[in-house]
Amino acid sequence: MSRIVNEPKNKFPLFVKVREQLEHRALWLSLLVEEAEKRGLDADDFAAQAVKRCGLSQGADIIAKSKTKSLKGLRKVLFTKSAQIVFEMDVVECTDDRLSIDFHYCPLVKAWQKQGLSDERIAQLCDIAMCGDRGIGEAHGVELDLPKTIARGDDCCAIRYVRR
Repeated sequence: MSRIVNEPKNKFPLFVKVREQLEHRALWLSLLVEEAEKRGLDADDFAAQAVKRCGLSQGADIIAKSKTKSLKGLRKVLFTKSAQIVFEMDVVECTDDRLSIDFHYCPLVKAWQKQGLSDERIAQLCDIAMCGDRGIGEAHGVELDLPKTIARGDDCCAIRYVRR
């Protein structure tokens, strides 16, 4: 039996539609990983690197828009009010050097749950997907800590960007 609890509280129709788009992205990732493994490729290696490259590119775009590597700029551009509602986020802390956000719902995990994937596979795909967030952090000169994730059965995803 799955230990993952991932149900949205806000079910406003517009946010449901946005979540469905994010679920579709997650479906792509899981199917790409599955096809790669059928061909003998190590998905953890190639997929993680590809997703990280995407995050590095997105991070550079965010820096260009915010004109800063401050995590306040990252929060303003990426973690907008709309994003906060879709992912049911709480911004716990936001300074130039630290950004802590708790996500209480994940549409990507929901997509993998709908596919009937095992908890172990969901955790693997989550880790690959988080490589994009790691790339965004690297572009900002910070590290990403993930002390908790919904995909591992925790009550939230605790996203912690930290400049060391």
